This record gives sequence, structure tokens and C-alpha cells, in this order.
Amino acid sequence: MKPIYKIVFIFSVIITIVAIIATFSYGLKLGVDFKGGSVMELDFKGGRPEVEDIQKSLEPLALKELNLSLAGSNGVMIRSSELTEDVHQQLLDKIKLDFPKADLQEMRFDSVGPIIGQELKSKSIIAIIIVLISVIIYIALVFRKLSRTLSPWAMGVSAVAALVHDIFIPVGVFAILGHFYNIEISAVFVAAALTILGYSVSDTVVVFDRVRENIIRGKTKEDFGTTVHHSIMQTLSRSLNSTFTTLLSLIAIYIFGGETVKYFALALIIGVFLGAYSSIFIASPLLVWWTNRKHA
Repeated sequence: MKPIYKIVFIFSVIITIVAIIATFSYGLKLGVDFKGGSVMELDFKGGRPEVEDIQKSLEPLALKELNLSLAGSNGVMIRSSELTEDVHQQLLDKIKLDFPKADLQEMRFDSVGPIIGQELKSKSIIAIIIVLISVIIYIALVFRKLSRTLSPWAMGVSAVAALVHDIFIPVGVFAILGHFYNIEISAVFVAAALTILGYSVSDTVVVFDRVRENIIRGKTKEDFGTTVHHSIMQTLSRSLNSTFTTLLSLIAIYIFGGETVKYFALALIIGVFLGAYSSIFIASPLLVWWTNRKHA
């Protein structure tokens, strides 16, 4: 293959290692979906009071693990330990009483117990592991007829290596955002991760399928790296067009979708871009390396 693939592959490995180091150094800031607790999004149509004033107003309620942060231009997010419905209503009444002109409106209230949060965390990890194993088996089965030329397992492992790259980088980004900007991840991040896996493997399968077609058409006489490069060039416009149009929609959601889906959209923006990128610069070079090593 052309040297650019090797250069970009090494760059990608370095970025992935940095993301892994950031993840283990900072850790992910888990939201109430995973560790249990309550989160409330409030909107103040009549003008948002200062966060410090709201916090001072809530002191008589003695809420545990209380944390307030800004949300959008008029909103405030309130996070705390798990609240009962009585305490939830007391909190709303207290803010309305202390800030009568703020025109308070509750946009969202979620409350999750710690046991459910732990269960959700373990099930999320299991779901991602099952998806990765399923991808290896699926690709090995789909491309099994090429076993004389290519190892179907090599294709599966190459695709999963690209998926690991596509997952670890967004995770590393959110570890950094959590450490420096107090951004939490919730259950929707898991939905975003699974969507990234599906989108990424779809791009990789398109490239691999074109490699399969070129081999069947008799291009096995040329260097395998050249065949893969030609396959990438033949599918490049399709990948760029679909990725670009998807990113436009996600950027619109990120800008206009509100605080609830903002970071879900951000995870998808990073993952969808990486999905197209990794099918070219991670999965394909790995497949060429594996195949050439096998036939050396």
C-alpha cells in the first residue's frame, strides 16, 4: 500500500493510546443512570437566577451530593442523590417561592436507584462485548468463500480493531470533558456507542465487499495492497457523501437539540467521522498486513 496508509495508521495508534491513557487517568464521569441519583433540568423563562442563589435557596432541604450547573441560555441542571417524589416537589416549590418572577418550568426529572445504575453499567459493557464478538463471526461467515485468498477471521479482527479505535477515542474525549468541564455520561452514551459500532462496521464491510469483488474479477495477480487501495478509491465517494450528510444532521442536533441530547450528538459526530476514517486507515492496512504476513 501507499506510505500514507502506514503514516496515518501510526498516527491513529498514537491518538488511540492517548485516549486510553486519558480514560484510565481521569476516568469517566458517570451520570445518575450509572451511579444512581436524581437529575432535574429547569428552565427559567423570566430570567435565570444566579446558580449560587439557587444553591443557597436549597440549603434548608439538606440535599445530599447536590450539584448545580448551567444548561443553555436559561436553564439549570440540578443533580443530587436519589430524591423521593415528596422531596422533588418540595424542591420545586422552594425555588418557585424564592424566585417568583423567574417563571420556573421543569423540563426533565430522572431518578435512578444505585442498584439499577450498577445493573445498567454491567449490561452496557456486556452489550458492547457481544457486539464486537458478533461482528467478528458475521464478517467471517459473510466472506468465508474467500478463504483461499484471504482469512475471513483476519477481516473480522481488522474490522473489530477499527471498532475499538472508534470507541476508545470518543470515550477518551468524554473522559477529558468530564475531568475539565464536568460533563457526565448517561445511558444515551451507550446508545451512541452501539450506534457508532453499527455505522463503523457498515463502512468497513463496504470496503471489504469491494475487495472481494475485485478479487473475484481476477485482480489477484496484482499486489494485494494495490487491490485494497483500488477498492478504497472505488468506495471513497460513497463513504464521504454518506458521512458528510449524516454529520450535517448530527451537527444540527448538537446545536439546536437542547442539553438533553447535546452530548449524545457529540459522541455520534466523533464516532461517525471515525467510522469512515477507520475503515480506510485502520481496518484496510491491518488486513493487508495480515494477508501479506500470511503469504510471506
